[in-house]
Amino acid sequence: MERSGAFGLNRRTFVRTAAGLLMSPLAKPHSAYAQSPQTVRLGLLRLADRRSAERYLDALKEGLREYGYVEGKTLALEARYADGKVERLAPLAAELVRLRVPIIITTDTPATLAARQATATIAIVFTTAADPVGSGLVSSLAHPGGNTTGLSNIAGDLGSKHVELLAAVVPGLSQVAVLINPANPAHRSILNGARAACDHAGIISLPFEADTPSKIDGAFTSMVRNRAQAVIVALDSFFSQQRRQIAELALKYKIPTIAANADYVEAEPPMLMSYGQDIADHWRRAAAYCDKILKGAKPGDLPVEQSETLSLVISLPAARALGVTVPYSILVRADRVIK
Repeated sequence: MERSGAFGLNRRTFVRTAAGLLMSPLAKPHSAYAQSPQTVRLGLLRLADRRSAERYLDALKEGLREYGYVEGKTLALEARYADGKVERLAPLAAELVRLRVPIIITTDTPATLAARQATATIAIVFTTAADPVGSGLVSSLAHPGGNTTGLSNIAGDLGSKHVELLAAVVPGLSQVAVLINPANPAHRSILNGARAACDHAGIISLPFEADTPSKIDGAFTSMVRNRAQAVIVALDSFFSQQRRQIAELALKYKIPTIAANADYVEAEPPMLMSYGQDIADHWRRAAAYCDKILKGAKPGDLPVEQSETLSLVISLPAARALGVTVPYSILVRADRVIK
């Protein structure tokens, strides 16, 4: 069943910092990045595995096709996946540098940091990054500088809505777990946002770290031992790779969960809720940056862009399995309710 509506921020328009510039006339070709569209070979670097990126990869290719870059004809995509192992990112980034691709598209903060350490001259376009300034990816959103730019998510600003939504479905909510990946420096801002929201609501926040599947198991065991009543899953490509495991653990221990990525709710088994930006759309829009850079624009001159809309997705099958009731006041505000 499809529903439309608004839940606070999900209908609020965010400023597109790059809107004006990305629509403006292109700069003169810059020799470090200019390349004939007939011979384009782009790199892609991701912390997680290929399987968890399929839908996003399709969106990226769709975006590139709109600019005339068709895989197998005018485009070759050199994709490298670290399968959730952060230590693999550096050698994979170095491999892409050796291939002399004109652009490395990165899909998360750890991959972007690895690419930046590997090269200061090849253009880097990130599809999603929480707090790119705080993570050291760019100098500022308006003037990134260097060889890196892309699209920023606002996962660090969603804590108040995540806590509010969980409190609506868990009466008397007093303790919320926050699952973070210690290998992702962007999770500092996400954890800080969740902590601030919990403090404001008089709720205890309990951070749990996991960067391997076994540690995810251990984190949920600890959550139960510490009597966490709900879980916020930080936006992370490794967690996306392990979303089935996370959802199964949440159902096993009857802990309502919320994430910033709708994929968690749409997968089997589903999580309870998601509230955040459309990550696939971020990948699609990264194509505009690639096209500008291939035609001569300097990445450091292209402002970092933020998404315009947020959406709330709720799974009723997950609610039934968890034994919780989603209030009608929340259901009518959801953008999608999965029955």
